[in-house]
Amino acid sequence: MSMTKLSMLGAAAVFMGTTAYAGCGVTSGTVNILGNDFAAIQAVAEGAKQCAGGGVTVESNLNKDYRDLQIAALTANPAQYSTVVTTNAAIVPLIGEGLIRPLDDLIAKHGQNISKNQLITVDGKVMAVAFMANAQHLFVRTDILEKAGVDVPTTYEDVVAASAAIKAAGLMEHPFATTSQTGWNLGEEFVNMYLGFGGAFFKPGTAEPNANNETGVAALNMLKALTEQSNPDFLTFDSNAVQASWEAGDLAIAHLWGSRGTGILDAEGSTDEVVSNTVLVSSPTVGGGSTPASSLWWDGFAIAANVSDEDAEASFVAMLNGISTENVKANNDAAVWLVEGYQPSAASAGVLATATGGTKPYPMIPFMGLMHSALGAELSEFLQGSESAEQALADVEAAYVSAAKEKGFLQ
Repeated sequence: MSMTKLSMLGAAAVFMGTTAYAGCGVTSGTVNILGNDFAAIQAVAEGAKQCAGGGVTVESNLNKDYRDLQIAALTANPAQYSTVVTTNAAIVPLIGEGLIRPLDDLIAKHGQNISKNQLITVDGKVMAVAFMANAQHLFVRTDILEKAGVDVPTTYEDVVAASAAIKAAGLMEHPFATTSQTGWNLGEEFVNMYLGFGGAFFKPGTAEPNANNETGVAALNMLKALTEQSNPDFLTFDSNAVQASWEAGDLAIAHLWGSRGTGILDAEGSTDEVVSNTVLVSSPTVGGGSTPASSLWWDGFAIAANVSDEDAEASFVAMLNGISTENVKANNDAAVWLVEGYQPSAASAGVLATATGGTKPYPMIPFMGLMHSALGAELSEFLQGSESAEQALADVEAAYVSAAKEKGFLQ
């Protein structure tokens, strides 16, 4: 499988994008959207729902567990959802199982104003349309850092030292948090850290694992040092938990998705003291490296294979309306949009800084999902102190090899 690299996030972070279609241009069809649940996706879904009426119905299920739902939902015939909001990792199994359809014909008919930079192409066929960029990066409380006498961290070593200083000053008991919940979130934290250390997950040109090494041990040890500055329940912390803790004023430094920036910087659920002192900055480097220890992501939409052509066309046009220039302007601060009309804001500063620092895209290869799952399942015992880093990484590789053989990636 080959896939184009998405060129995104230049200095202005502005791309030629879609424009709205009068009346949405369709008169029949059923649109049912599956996607993650945060402000930007909510805005896209609401924009798509403007196409409802006159024979067109539009519904959505926005759910933080959408990854766990998408395979079964799109395998059904007809598919339970006609379109899915996906990412550069979540799309790989959809393509591998033949659950989404090429979009070239629909783009030729309706998508003349979509930028080429938004087209996610696999083996010469467009399989998704990207509309926003995302990455994890640092959120910092400048007032707490100032009271502790430390600067805004630029390395993970700085994060650990700053957190220790905050704790020593009696300002906060657990000043740091990240999305370290056992499972996908924990796996992603290792992915970020391993990439920051310059690691490669597979031996060149193969599906053979390459995580149980000195670089992997260094990445795990840094994650352990961070969890020692975190709430003891860190293995339960997902994005919602980190955001809630931040808004409650319980954190001074967090590594969190940029898509949470709008919610954290608004006036809802927090205090002026927290909001006015919150700054979004680049993900840190680690181990003397120069690349932020994060990974670049895109979010976009794909159309289910197992739906009628009528529903596919209605879904495509409705989603274009959801990412129209007008809708992006109305929801400018909800994301780093890859659409004409977007103006970078305070909420996008961390993603832009992380991207312009040379952060690598999340690996879009068929067997990376198996590695990610193994990481998410096998690292918690090390972080809890019950096994060594080497044993944890050996367990990761064993779990990955078993899954890769079952899927035919390894003999």
